[in-house]
Amino acid sequence: MKNMTALLLVLHLHTLAQVLLLSSFTAVESRCILFNFGDSNSDTGGFSAGLGFYLGPPSGRQFFHRTTGRFSDGRLYIDFLCQGLKINYLSPYLESSAPNFTHGVNFAVAGAATDPSVTFPLSTQVLQFLHFKNRTRELRPQGQAHTEKGFKEAVYSFDIGQNDISMAFTANLSYSQVIEQIPSILSRIKDALKTIYENGGTKLWIYNTGPLGCLPQTLALRKRNDSEIDDNGCLADYNNAAKVFNAGLLSLCNELNSEFKKATIVYTDMFAIKYDLIANHSLYGFERPLMACCGRGGPPYNYVNRMTCGQPTASPCPLGALFVSWDGVHYTEAANQLIAAKILSSKYSKPQVMLTSLCKDSN
Repeated sequence: MKNMTALLLVLHLHTLAQVLLLSSFTAVESRCILFNFGDSNSDTGGFSAGLGFYLGPPSGRQFFHRTTGRFSDGRLYIDFLCQGLKINYLSPYLESSAPNFTHGVNFAVAGAATDPSVTFPLSTQVLQFLHFKNRTRELRPQGQAHTEKGFKEAVYSFDIGQNDISMAFTANLSYSQVIEQIPSILSRIKDALKTIYENGGTKLWIYNTGPLGCLPQTLALRKRNDSEIDDNGCLADYNNAAKVFNAGLLSLCNELNSEFKKATIVYTDMFAIKYDLIANHSLYGFERPLMACCGRGGPPYNYVNRMTCGQPTASPCPLGALFVSWDGVHYTEAANQLIAAKILSSKYSKPQVMLTSLCKDSN
């Protein structure tokens, strides 16, 4: 009950903040407007703002030199994308303390999934966007809000699905049972994309999910013997399930490209981007690609359940050390910078459309 009261207070303050701050949401100086939907991989503080969760040190020790609600030692890949697009970092939708919505809004929340049983599922994030859009429409006569054209020309990015697959495995479903869940996950993603399109979104940027079997947390908690791992030390079943999901997501994008006549839909292969950092880690200067920088237990994974990063029982690697994984689940700033560069290159996208090119008409 106390948690619900606190959440309602946050939502009330957030609504007030929207009324006061939507005036900053203009396209006059914007090269791009970005609305992002997803989970902790792109959450810039939504979980902390929405649930009052304090993500303490050593998170944020790089670049920000303070905690920011990001599950990383510094910037996320979406922060680097914003830098590449020359726009402000995206404020979380639920942030009530001076959010900046000038260049868009981040609806991503840690723990999010398409599964409606989680706290902030994809469907809720889409409803939050619709509420945000309606509020700007109400303020438009006062000259305080973005134009309808701005919403139409915005880029809508989606990075969701990892938690759906992870939850299926942690529920002790068999591999075949996990695969049986995938059509439902894709159906919920389709519903979200359709809603955005029907409400004027024509530039849809879709990420597939990364190599779940390479996460130190997954390896530490789920690996039973070496017969389960691939050539790079990752759990094969987890990665294979991610690949099945990704193939289905690509098919969905191709289907919607035919169905949504006015849309540009770009599918970006996050799995290939992230797996490359694992498989070819030495080329990027990374050490121990399957080991968490911040954790407990040492090699091979430095991850012990309930003794995780942020707990007094955990400790981080030295500043400047090059690790792929920050806390066993999320990526370090060094890895996120490379991930963003690969996204911006368009080499991992189908069709090979530059993200920056989608912003060319947003001036």
